[in-house]
This record gives sequence, structure tokens and C-alpha cells, in this order.
Amino acid sequence: MIRSPEDIQSTDKKIRILIAGYPGIGKSTLGLSAPKALHIDIDFGIDRIEPQYRRPYIQPSSYEEVLGDLKLENLEDYDTLVFDTGGKLIDLMKPWAIKMDPKNGKRDGSLSLQGYGVVGREFVRLMDFCFYELGKHVVVIFHAVEDKDGENTRLRLMVEGQTKNNVWIPMDLGGFLEMVGNDRTLGLSNCERYYAKGTRGVNGVLKIPALVPGKPNDFLTKLFDQYNQKSAAEIEALKAQEAQYEKAMIEGRDIIGQISDAQSANNMSKAMAAVNHALTSKDELGAEWKEKIAALGLIFDKKTKLYTDPAAKGD
Repeated sequence: MIRSPEDIQSTDKKIRILIAGYPGIGKSTLGLSAPKALHIDIDFGIDRIEPQYRRPYIQPSSYEEVLGDLKLENLEDYDTLVFDTGGKLIDLMKPWAIKMDPKNGKRDGSLSLQGYGVVGREFVRLMDFCFYELGKHVVVIFHAVEDKDGENTRLRLMVEGQTKNNVWIPMDLGGFLEMVGNDRTLGLSNCERYYAKGTRGVNGVLKIPALVPGKPNDFLTKLFDQYNQKSAAEIEALKAQEAQYEKAMIEGRDIIGQISDAQSANNMSKAMAAVNHALTSKDELGAEWKEKIAALGLIFDKKTKLYTDPAAKGD
């Protein structure tokens, strides 16, 4: 079924975001600022979060336990799943992958090349499951490491093998949490220091407000709302453009319908030029105009900028 673009846009879309940064910079606290968050504390680091910012949590010790906990009936009270950290989640997937197929591992217990592929695909599948099947926002937290490239220092995710590329695939947003002066910032646009991902106008370097007593930890909640508000604005803008497109097509076709000879074509040229176009109306009406001119055999004089009838060509 072919559908109109606005039919597939949602003003309450669930968001998938990747947040990376150095230890101690507040990644977990930021992740838990998402709406109604469940903290999937695979890193067993909830005690490092200030008590007022903690959220309900689970601490799975195997990937099978993760899958067992992520059931729809267990998650009715939660809107966001916060995986802390993505690196530890991938570590849990490794023995699971080897158990699924011994060829996914080596004799020393590490993953084979095939195993890394399996884990990478399983990560994407899990993110899709949480998003599509469970209908939740997804926040995945990663540790960052420095990678020297000549004299330049770049930030990279602390993930092994090709998996570091797979983790970006399902994300709507993603970037690095850094200190700039005394401010924490979240970079959601590519730059020389790191790869990042911004969509729907949510990009650039965002300043994270300092947390103070009496104020909620709600940065991601507001960011997700901003994302969806932009979606709503885009839908309304598209509707307005489509309405203008329909108006332009009706007006333009009425003008073209009045052309019967060179004189009427010349008279209608100014009216056609005054049509207020939208979307593809200018190209479509231009093609229909040319088709009508060709059907009448009219000739355009480049010097006078006027059409002439076929019989007048030799005069």
C-alpha cells in the first residue's frame, strides 16, 4: 500500500538515543532524565548515582536474564529503557552467542569474527524489539575512550570490533557528553573529535543545565518533547504546502485550459507566471504547459518572447 508521507509521521514517536562519555561525567544521571525510566544497570553502578536521581532498576547478570525481564507485562509503568552500559550489554551477549553456536567463539572463550557479527546483529535486534514491540524510548550509555590520530585526539565508543558501528544503526540521536569549561555539553553533530547523530533539527552542541536541589532531572524528557514538537510542526507545514499545491494545480490547469492559439498563450503567460507554487506544482504545470503548446504547434520567438501560430512562421 502506498501511503502519504504525513500518515507515517507521529507526534509521539519513541526516541532511541546513544550517550557516550568519560567515567564520572554524569552519563547515567543524564540517561535517567528520560521519562519514566527503568534503569537496566548492567554495570552495577547505581550506588554511584545520587539517591534523588535514582530510578527503579534491574541488575541482570546474563543476557538471558535481560531478555527474561524485558517482557511487556513487566514494563507497563515505564516509558524508557536505559541500558547502562551498552558495552556491558554486549559483554553479556558474548557467552550467549557462543552458547547459541560454538562457532561464534574461539578456544580461549573470546568471540570469533562470526561471533562479533552475531552480537552486532543481536544488539540491533534488541533495540528494534524495545522500540517496535515494547513501544519504549531507548537510551544506551557507553563509555568513551581517546583515540590518537597523529596530533589529533578523537573520542570513540569503548566497544570491541565491528560492533562499534552496529550500535549506531538503530539510533535516532547520539553523541558525546563532555565538559566545556564548567558546563556539561552533549554533542549531537559530527565534528573532528567524534562521530555523532542528530535528526529532525535536534543537533549541535546542547548545554546540560546544572542539577540543583528542588529542580527535576528531566533534560531528556524535554529533549524528546522537543523532537516530537518539531515533528508536529513539520506535519502542519507539509499540510499547508499540500493545500497550496492543490490550489496551484487547479489554478494552473485552468490557465492552460484557456490556451487555444498564440494570442491566448501570450495572454496567459503572465497569469501562469503569477501562480504561487508549492512542492512540485511548478515542474508539473511547466510540463503540462509545454505539452499544450506542442499540441497546438505554437512557436516561441526568443527575440520577442512571444508565441506565434504555425501559419505565421514564414510571415
